[in-house]
Amino acid sequence: MSAPSTVPHQFKVDIDPAIPRGYAHPEALVSTDWVQRNLNTPGVRIVEVDVDPKLYDAGHIPGAVGWNWNTQLQDPIRRDIPTKESWEKLLSESGISPSDTIVFYGDASNWFAAYAFWVARIYGHADVRLMNGGRVRWLNEESRPLTPARPTPTPTAYKAPGVNLDLRARLLDVVAIAQTHASNLVDVRSPDEFSGKIIAPPGMTETAQRAGHVPGARSIPWASAVNTDGTFKSADELRELYINQKGIDPARDTVAYCRIGERSSHTWFVLKYLLGLKNVRNYDGSWTEYGSVIGVPIERD
Repeated sequence: MSAPSTVPHQFKVDIDPAIPRGYAHPEALVSTDWVQRNLNTPGVRIVEVDVDPKLYDAGHIPGAVGWNWNTQLQDPIRRDIPTKESWEKLLSESGISPSDTIVFYGDASNWFAAYAFWVARIYGHADVRLMNGGRVRWLNEESRPLTPARPTPTPTAYKAPGVNLDLRARLLDVVAIAQTHASNLVDVRSPDEFSGKIIAPPGMTETAQRAGHVPGARSIPWASAVNTDGTFKSADELRELYINQKGIDPARDTVAYCRIGERSSHTWFVLKYLLGLKNVRNYDGSWTEYGSVIGVPIERD
């Protein structure tokens, strides 16, 4: 990868008036209404990324391409984000150009859609958005069209505009924070994972060797940020939760983590784009990495 660069967040098409303006960056969200209005808008590309990749074939937003997070949004051998070359190949095959608006959505209130958003920002795509409420909200609104048909986009020759590794925390960064408590640490896993009662949710194959949490981390489960329909809570509610109740200091840098980085990318989006914290990073190594390293400090409740 090349050296970090700062890539501005730019927007090509209109900001959705249905998104509350209390958010720091309302332009990063769109509603289901906005998506339906822009299904045929040139330069708008819709991508579905689900925890369960089989859902896409059961029915998706017309024109949306489906990405498999297991095989296309990570390198399973290196256990890493896709290389720049792999990312460029994926977007080229998806018919996406650097000037396009990409709208991500998916199941589980946009866990892996937020992860895809995070990777897109690392590789410098300027106009990236999340569909508020994700797949479930679209399905629950009876007027929304669905199709099992896969689109056949015209391939492009996508080149990533830049690389911004400042959005990513690594193991040594988190070890240093555990020792100095110089930054906010947000553990977005379930309370049982945080306390050390369990290492991972039932049925998960990629887990750590030990249970617990990083010393100094605040337990703020990702689901605290969303309503029952999967949409994000209001800016005032989020501010009350993260800053007033949980004591996240907006003046400090912040790192979010979970088990493998997808739930924490959801919280990363909340903190960076909805609350506007200045330096927020996602630790995608998360507990699977940290909880397996010999000698690092761990706390249990």
